[in-house]
Amino acid sequence: MKRGFMACVFSISETAKWGDVKVGPKIIDASVKKRMKAALKAIQNGKFAKEWVMEYQTGYKNFNALLKAGEKHSIEKVGARLRKMMPWMQKRSTRGVQSSY
Repeated sequence: MKRGFMACVFSISETAKWGDVKVGPKIIDASVKKRMKAALKAIQNGKFAKEWVMEYQTGYKNFNALLKAGEKHSIEKVGARLRKMMPWMQKRSTRGVQSSY
């Protein structure tokens, strides 16, 4: 985040800002902070990199399964329906090698 969280909040609607300040603290709590610290520790001690190298060496089986599961998540279906209601949004493909926005 180039300019910090508040710059992101500046860029969203008032309704989204209300959700951020009203509901956000109920979702992002101490348990999330604890899990984020554990993730950071795995990055710092090399465990994350070792797992990623192993994933590469074994043909990305877990990685591809996780991506496929993400594509089937209900939020993707809802998002697709909502985007159809917003004809002003530019349609972009997320297929292929890394997409550029």
